[in-house]
Amino acid sequence: MKLVLAPMEGVVDFKMRQLLTDIGGFDLCVTEFIRVVDLTLPRRVFTRYCPELLNKGRTRSGTPVRIQLLGQVPHVLAANARKAVMLGSHGVDLNFGCPAKTVNKSKGGAVLLKEPEQIYQIIKAVREAVPAEHVVSAKIRLGFDDDSNSTEIVDAVQSAGASSLAIHARTKRDGYKPPAYWEKIPPLLSRLSIPVVANGEIWQVEDALLCQQRSGCNDLMLGRGALAMPDLAAKIKAKVYNRSHQTLSWENVIYHILHSSMHQDPNVSEKYFSARTKQWLGYLKRQYPQAHGLFDEIKTLKHKDDVVLVLEKYAKCPSLDSNHISLLQS
Repeated sequence: MKLVLAPMEGVVDFKMRQLLTDIGGFDLCVTEFIRVVDLTLPRRVFTRYCPELLNKGRTRSGTPVRIQLLGQVPHVLAANARKAVMLGSHGVDLNFGCPAKTVNKSKGGAVLLKEPEQIYQIIKAVREAVPAEHVVSAKIRLGFDDDSNSTEIVDAVQSAGASSLAIHARTKRDGYKPPAYWEKIPPLLSRLSIPVVANGEIWQVEDALLCQQRSGCNDLMLGRGALAMPDLAAKIKAKVYNRSHQTLSWENVIYHILHSSMHQDPNVSEKYFSARTKQWLGYLKRQYPQAHGLFDEIKTLKHKDDVVLVLEKYAKCPSLDSNHISLLQS
């Protein structure tokens, strides 16, 4: 099986990808979407969203990263997709699933699910522009208001030449409200000959196994569940392949937050680390009761050094095998 780290806007950035892939289990990361309007973007934009391009398109732990593009003009997306792979992206992903109102108002993301023909034209243009050895993948939802045209959508994706497809098993109207309708994926699989990745509402190992069973997909995409349980991907792989896995303790999680070096990024504001840590604690509360207390302890702090001092009280390096230790120290 393959596990993909989902492209979560404003959450899964370079540092978060680094942190989660250091912990392990992921086979691929997809970046936050890069908005494309009417121009071929300069190199600095691609490297800002995907600093991994400076490391042969891989995270510190060696996990490949794929740039995701969002837009509605086929030839402009095609030019940017070609540039992305030339800069070192491991393929290119096209976003047809973002439910954000601001994005949809400008004819990007999930609103294109209303127009399968436009999806076809976009993917076709990108596929023709990107060298054949590079993957062109797409991420969709089951539909916009409902899933009545889901077969048209997947037919458009495949006939346009996409290499693979990730299906978030909810509509735009559903947003992120549970449940995810994994059982609606198998009828779509019967129409597809390309690999399909199931996404949505995978918070525990048991959810992953149930998603595989109900969706018919072997490969999965993890989003919020990986933020709530940072070693979720590693746990899933351990279960599927009958391997041992040492669950991350709360102290281990704090260690990884510090080791990610989020607080040492010179390109972000002084308050960035504080805000991101508080944001992440909101997810961690689902699995770690200690997150409630830590949030209360830092909620009034705004500067990174103050937050780091608090975190250092709790951090503890996890017990790792020698290969993982050398990887984290590299």
